[in-house]
Amino acid sequence: MTVLSVNVNKIAVLRNSRGGHAPDVVRAARACLDAGAHGITVHPRPDQRHIRADDVFALAGLTGEYGVEFNIEGNPFAPPRAGYPGFVELCAQTRPAQATLVPDSDGQLTSDHGFDFVRDAARLQPLVAELKALGCRVSLFADAGCAGLAEAARIGADRIELYTGPYAEAAAAGDANAALAACAGTAREAQALGLGVNAGHDLSQANLGAFLARVPDVLEVSIGHALIDEALYAGLDATVRGYLRILAGN
Repeated sequence: MTVLSVNVNKIAVLRNSRGGHAPDVVRAARACLDAGAHGITVHPRPDQRHIRADDVFALAGLTGEYGVEFNIEGNPFAPPRAGYPGFVELCAQTRPAQATLVPDSDGQLTSDHGFDFVRDAARLQPLVAELKALGCRVSLFADAGCAGLAEAARIGADRIELYTGPYAEAAAAGDANAALAACAGTAREAQALGLGVNAGHDLSQANLGAFLARVPDVLEVSIGHALIDEALYAGLDATVRGYLRILAGN
């Protein structure tokens, strides 16, 4: 069955908008795990606009307590600065089960594209090796239909994470066939190369079932924005359980 990793960035956005400690990121993550989520995802950015380094350490402890996966996403090329030790260093200090590399620029509002593997493979290769030496499974953010997946496999990545934003947009517009075909084709290509397939970005209860029915053997979905949006009305426990029912049915 596909597993669910809940991204708790949006909890930190709300906390940081006011200052202080409420809402509590760790308490929210605990509620998700108590509801049955299989792991927790964070994407700390150098500007610390949501998840901060202290959150990463606290959540590493929580996921260790529960014995579940901790997935840290980030741009491995962003230099360290005050309050942000750098992506690889955060992984070195917290040893997440999975490190997901994403080509974000500093000012980017949200992740909106995958790597150009033909261009970026040489720069990524030593970072992939360093993260794997720390015991992290390494996943690389990838666009559906991207070129160069063989390069991702060659440099030692374990998985790709399909960027599903275009699929979610197409589903909302009422015609997701082409987007689903692109995602399914890329998933099959990756799997033929020995890469596992994760997926994430704008997946929701409204579009997740159709995605999983069409895209083969997705190992993990990382969901944050839509899940927190839905939880504002239904609560975290009910919302996480709703996602788990969808995963169990596919």
